[in-house]
Formats: sequence, C-alpha cells, structure tokens
Amino acid sequence: MNKIIIHSDGGARGNPGPAGIGAVLNAEDGIVLAEISRYIGETTNNQAEYKALIAGLEKAIEFKAEEVECYLDSELVVKQLNREYKVKNAELAPLFLKVHNLSLSFKRIVFIHVRREQNKVADRLANEAMDRGN
Repeated sequence: MNKIIIHSDGGARGNPGPAGIGAVLNAEDGIVLAEISRYIGETTNNQAEYKALIAGLEKAIEFKAEEVECYLDSELVVKQLNREYKVKNAELAPLFLKVHNLSLSFKRIVFIHVRREQNKVADRLANEAMDRGN
C-alpha cells in the first residue's frame, strides 16, 4: 500500500496579512517526495493552514497515494477535520469541503495535531514563501 506522510503549515503575518503555505511529503521510509512553498497573497492564518493541507493532498493524489497521514500544528483545523469542532467561519467552510472532497481520493486518511516543534520543515517552507512575497 502506498502511504504518504504530509506535514503542512500555513501562516499569515497580520492575520489577515501576507500569507504563505508549506508542506513536505514523505514516503513511509522517510524519503522526501516533495516540498511545497508558496506565497498565497492576503489571507488569514486559518485559511493558510487549510490551503497548505490542500496543496499537500493534491500532491499526494499526483503520487497516487492510497493512505495519507496529515500532521498539522493547527489544533483548530485538525479538530474541525476530525469533526470535533463545527466549521462556523463562512470563509473556512469551502476550504473544509475541499479537504473533505480530496480525502475521498484515499482509502485511509488521518489528521493529527502536532506541536510546532514537530512541524519545523513545513513551518520553514511557509515562512520562506512569506519572505519571498508574490
């Protein structure tokens, strides 16, 4: 079974403000398959978190992953995706739906909250994107 591990992070300076996303995709054995670092314009931190995950999931689909483990340092996003919190923000709802629709491409998908220290590569990629700007 083809399993991919995604660490994703999004950030905005100003919230809302200039935002960037970062994601790293690893094979089960730890080999880095892809890194994503993209400036996404002006948005909120939570929107950037979702957009980083979406970019990672789209890349996992390109790799024809069957299983995906998603690690995020946004407790809010993880709890929303795990249906522990409702999505009340109208701007997050379509992003939540996009993640849900992408998740249907996999036989198994899990969303796991990690501390920021355990998400350093994705955090660095998001910050590099914000530093570069458009």
